[in-house]
Amino acid sequence: MSNTPANHGTSARAPYRVDISKGQNISRVSSEWFARPADERFLSLDDLYARVLARGQAASTRIVESRAIEVRAASSDGGRLELLAPGGGQPVAPTNWSFGQLCSLVSTPATYLRQLPAALAGINLQHGLLSHRGEHVKLLETWEGRTELRAVTGPDYGRIWDHELVSAVMRIAGNGTGDTRWKVPGVLDWSSMTYNPHVDVTSETTTLYASDRDVFVFLVDDTNPIEAGKLPDGDPDLYFRGFYCWNSEVGSKTLGIATFYLRAVCMNRNLWGVENFEEISIRHSKFAANRFAEQAAPALMHFANSSARSFVEGVRTARERRVARTDEDRATFLRGRGFSKVDTSRIIAAVLEEEGHPPSSLYDFVQGITAVARSKSHQDERLEYETRARRILERAN
Repeated sequence: MSNTPANHGTSARAPYRVDISKGQNISRVSSEWFARPADERFLSLDDLYARVLARGQAASTRIVESRAIEVRAASSDGGRLELLAPGGGQPVAPTNWSFGQLCSLVSTPATYLRQLPAALAGINLQHGLLSHRGEHVKLLETWEGRTELRAVTGPDYGRIWDHELVSAVMRIAGNGTGDTRWKVPGVLDWSSMTYNPHVDVTSETTTLYASDRDVFVFLVDDTNPIEAGKLPDGDPDLYFRGFYCWNSEVGSKTLGIATFYLRAVCMNRNLWGVENFEEISIRHSKFAANRFAEQAAPALMHFANSSARSFVEGVRTARERRVARTDEDRATFLRGRGFSKVDTSRIIAAVLEEEGHPPSSLYDFVQGITAVARSKSHQDERLEYETRARRILERAN
């Protein structure tokens, strides 16, 4: 399938000027970037895929009775625990994550047990398994020099493999470093407020991550910016497409995909000037694999290859649609959408400061609401305001 959607891109030269005072600021990718050590950073989707595919191919699963699991100190290393489970000839070493899952199963505090000598921790965990109501659990084991227990989940856990998600991304993004229009993002120059999409992919700039418990990918189409109207000084207001996705085959998080338009990515991998943010997530329930095949992967493909016409026309229409001409109109518009008197005043003041005139169009109100949302310290409240702003923008279509 083509990786070149008809997106009405501009011929702007790189680096190009952007106005990040508009839209949302999203820090999810930055949080990932800060948290990832060197061995969790990859310089291409090819390398990332090879890593997660290899561990997937080395994995096996089996369902056992929880009370039949034997816990003991490892014979080769008395400072570690190992488990024996029915159907396995060799002991398995729990990872930090699977140990926590096993403790959670029997309502035993994992943090406390990790502080105990291995033999004593094993006695406590064994007691928990024997006294707990017996139930079936699904074990995920991987051979990497030794047999490791990577996950302990319910028997109906619907595993979506990390390599399945990465493979879906590669079908639209190639290696993620420029062989298609989708790539690791460039960087914003704060001194000139210009965005340069052409930045070498290094361990410091990459947005391709995987650990022993998850995978996370963020890519953009930033060499093909989209013009959606003009800035107050007459320069084009430029956006580009972006998406990030994540998964955990061991149960630490859902599978999810977020798509959006944005204006810039800074060196710390914060997203600036985000519009039309949409997110879907899939729990690893019994039919998760089917939902991934039927919903998530096609949604990502559709976003990557669809036209940006509706987005561009929506922004332009919102700029042109006047919904308020007087202060009374402005207050009525915002109060009628659930904003308090205080926030109504703040939204109007934000537009005055950023645009140089009181809000009159749908787009003015959207920008004012997202500006106030950025000041909210609680994420839930911030997301609520941003959702209201998106709904107002949707009225333009």
